[in-house]
Amino acid sequence: MDKPDILNFLHEEFLMPQPEVLELSTNNKSLFIGIPKECAFQENRVALVPEAVALLVNNGHKVYIETNAGILSSFSDQEYSEAGAKICYDVKEVYEADIILKVEPPTIQELDNFKHNQCLISALQLKTRTIEYFKKLMEKKVTAVAFDYIQDETKIFPIVQSMSEIAGTSSILIAAELLSTTAGGRGMLMGGISGVSPTQVVIIGAGTVAECAARSAMALGASVKVFDNSIARLRRIQNDLSLSVATSIMQPKVLEKALKRADVAIGALRAQGGRTPCVISDAMVQKMKPKSVIIDVSIDQGGCFETSELTTHEKPTFIKHGIIHYCVPNIPSRVAKTASFSLSNILAPLLLKVGEGGGVQGMLLRSPNIRGGVYVYNGIITNKGIGIWFDLPHKEIRLLLGY
Repeated sequence: MDKPDILNFLHEEFLMPQPEVLELSTNNKSLFIGIPKECAFQENRVALVPEAVALLVNNGHKVYIETNAGILSSFSDQEYSEAGAKICYDVKEVYEADIILKVEPPTIQELDNFKHNQCLISALQLKTRTIEYFKKLMEKKVTAVAFDYIQDETKIFPIVQSMSEIAGTSSILIAAELLSTTAGGRGMLMGGISGVSPTQVVIIGAGTVAECAARSAMALGASVKVFDNSIARLRRIQNDLSLSVATSIMQPKVLEKALKRADVAIGALRAQGGRTPCVISDAMVQKMKPKSVIIDVSIDQGGCFETSELTTHEKPTFIKHGIIHYCVPNIPSRVAKTASFSLSNILAPLLLKVGEGGGVQGMLLRSPNIRGGVYVYNGIITNKGIGIWFDLPHKEIRLLLGY
């Protein structure tokens, strides 16, 4: 081959664009997931719906589910079986799985069924946990991930936000029903009737619950006023909805005046830690219209109305000072099917990522967002707040992962 031919050869073979060869991932791992039936009080949700189970099974993962685990969310065993899950009539068979998936954190009795070195994915609900719960996890060398502490790429807690959206929307629908004559209310519609004044709705708080409640109330034609102590949150809710929603700082005189005119009051304050501040006094409630409605969504953190008392889905209301009070915690469980779909939409993609990342260990190394949800790793407390609060030994998870 002469010199010009060599140059042409080099030009064609090395200088011209060449097809790129991509390296195929060899880290994929088949997951073994177990879903026991929820046994917590008033918990009607299920962690994965049949459609999510089918997605996981089609991607090579194995799912065991306890019989009737989805019955309260209107999902039958047949639907799960057709999706590819194995229906287990003995709960101990479910706990043979490597990953146990629950909505509520397990009870001490349920923890007895755990094997060593399993992974638990559930809510944490720190305020209801005891030291025995964490000692049991440590004894079993469990890796526990709180899905309500997992952030997404935008630094939002997706499951907390999703459940807050459901609670906010539901609160207005509940209030609309309680206002009816047949429910003992004032016999009013929210609004939207020509020539008839709309219902007055006061919302305490300006977070996700408050925004969804305000949006639903406005859609029904109600007049809405939102109170909060943060100008930034009030500005955000006003920009997200429209300028037609009235906002105000929580000044006692202004708040009391608004409550006197209100037909519905929604408590949507959230505490960053500890108890929700009680901002509506007994005297303020006494000045409200007879048969008006209070929905205290923040009751699971103590409630922001002084007159609030814990109620249940079976007996959700009580009357005090002539005002109808609805103070049920875990409102999303009231619409269990919708809430279960919402949970599945977040948990199923998360589990797929865990499988693609080579399992829980590999995913923790790669994802700081998921690491933020880990509070026990192989039996060692990794959440500093839990360690200090319960006086338990704890370590930084990054040291345990070795990087």
